[in-house]
Amino acid sequence: MKRYYSQKTGCTYLDGLHQRMPSDAVFLPEETYEAVIRDAGINTVRRHDKQGMPYLVDVVPSVADLALEARSWRDNQLTAVTWLRDRHRDQLEMMAPTTLDAEQYLALLTYMQALRDWPQSAQFPNTEHRPSAPLWLAEQTE
Repeated sequence: MKRYYSQKTGCTYLDGLHQRMPSDAVFLPEETYEAVIRDAGINTVRRHDKQGMPYLVDVVPSVADLALEARSWRDNQLTAVTWLRDRHRDQLEMMAPTTLDAEQYLALLTYMQALRDWPQSAQFPNTEHRPSAPLWLAEQTE
């Protein structure tokens, strides 16, 4: 099946499958579809040549975009370990045996504080300077 692309709609159309195609639809080679439409990736924007054929342009994310993405990652990391901290606190209050030993609990709290402090550090939002989780944390499950 031949594939067509419409700049106006930003959609592709398959000959024989779609009854109607926009008037600006142009033939789209499979290689172009794969590279520009299907596997466009992040930090790219679709542009069009004079014939309406799509191509990609790399976009450099702004510092604000990088900071937003880094804060989202940080928030997800905090959310992912809060249950473990809460379980340890609950076990202590119930005077039950704890799953974490004192050293692990301190490492968990230190990691959580590093996550909270990271946005104020000079290295923020550089992903190479994200706080590292304790290695044993991966073995814990909810």
